[in-house]
Amino acid sequence: MAGYAVAVPTDRAAAPAYQDLASRLREQILAGQLKPGDRLPVEPELCAMYGVSRSTVREALRVLSSEGLLVTRRGVAGGSFVVHPDPEHIKHYLRSSFALFTDAGSVANLLEVRCLLEVPAAGLAAERRSPEQLEALRRSLVKPRRDRGRGFAANRGFHEVLLAAAGNPLLTAVTAPVFGVLESRFARDEAASDFFERVDRDHREIFGAVESGDREAAERAQREHLEHLRETYTRIDRERRQNGD
Repeated sequence: MAGYAVAVPTDRAAAPAYQDLASRLREQILAGQLKPGDRLPVEPELCAMYGVSRSTVREALRVLSSEGLLVTRRGVAGGSFVVHPDPEHIKHYLRSSFALFTDAGSVANLLEVRCLLEVPAAGLAAERRSPEQLEALRRSLVKPRRDRGRGFAANRGFHEVLLAAAGNPLLTAVTAPVFGVLESRFARDEAASDFFERVDRDHREIFGAVESGDREAAERAQREHLEHLRETYTRIDRERRQNGD
């Protein structure tokens, strides 16, 4: 092999042509070179610009459309356009991605992310909540139910309202998928008989701190609540793995 340079293929060089083109266009969108509402060049122009076939262009556009980065419209004024950000799409995309983390320890990782995001969010809610949001948070407090399906739904509702009260849509978009993955994994499992009674007490303590506008108390109560959830979720996950579910 002396005298020869060994070429180490990069990810881009090894990728199919349509993935390479999709990556190039995606980078332009994420870098802001292509902005929401911008129309991409038509297919023949893209073919000439990147030296690829029309089928490659179409497949690349299909990939970006499936990721929610592009939308294609028909007609005279049609074409492929960069989409405007949609928090709901971000939530669905992140939840699908987070759900793939099924390796050992993933539950601890997800709960750690929740703590990093939702504890400060509770503090922001104490400072920023509107009277309407405070009333919505009050209505989300329900008496504990032994039916675990309804109990998890009520727990989710409280946290969704609390996140909304923090006043940052991006925070909601990032945090909600983590909660959704945990719920989907554990809503069907059996929690301890007093689990939702403890959840209800925690929620009411968090609500009291938010109602009084006490940021530190809200963060402290939220941190303690997530720690209580961690104990239950970790136990359920351990038992599920032991049973081979």
